[in-house]
Amino acid sequence: MSTQKTYEPKPYSNPYLVGVGLGLVLLAAFLIMGRGLGASGAASTLVAVGIEKVAPEHAANNNFYKEYLGDGTTNPLKDWLVFEVLGVIVGGFLSGTFAHRINFTTEKGPNVTNKQRLIYAFIGGTIMGIGAKLARGCTSGLALTGGAVLSLGGWLFMLAVFAGAYAVAYFIRRQWL
Repeated sequence: MSTQKTYEPKPYSNPYLVGVGLGLVLLAAFLIMGRGLGASGAASTLVAVGIEKVAPEHAANNNFYKEYLGDGTTNPLKDWLVFEVLGVIVGGFLSGTFAHRINFTTEKGPNVTNKQRLIYAFIGGTIMGIGAKLARGCTSGLALTGGAVLSLGGWLFMLAVFAGAYAVAYFIRRQWL
């Protein structure tokens, strides 16, 4: 007989309260850091630092990488966005642990294999990453921060995200049924 204790997952948080909390975090970011939230800047910083380690001359001559590497007197990995993203990862793990929701599965429909699902996720993530660079910001930066400061670009971006999602939903949903 097993004495291992099993835990039921805790219910999800109220989305309205979480939305208010996210708004307060965004307000705190504006008040403390002077700018809103975003994640693509952290990813770009990590890529720039990696390129600088592998090909320092190329990084020094590339305007995109120079923007994220700074003047060379400070460590770009000390950028607060890098710590924001690390905090999101650690916070998400702790939240899942305390709510007893940590498990290693692949969420997918019955008509999709694990390999197909991971390939689709990789392709979708790549498209989102390219879109984030073209739009000069990620979903959190454009939607949350842009929307909070009533940026026309932020609102147009979110409308385009929803329109794109609805446009492909019909074709993709068959994979989940």
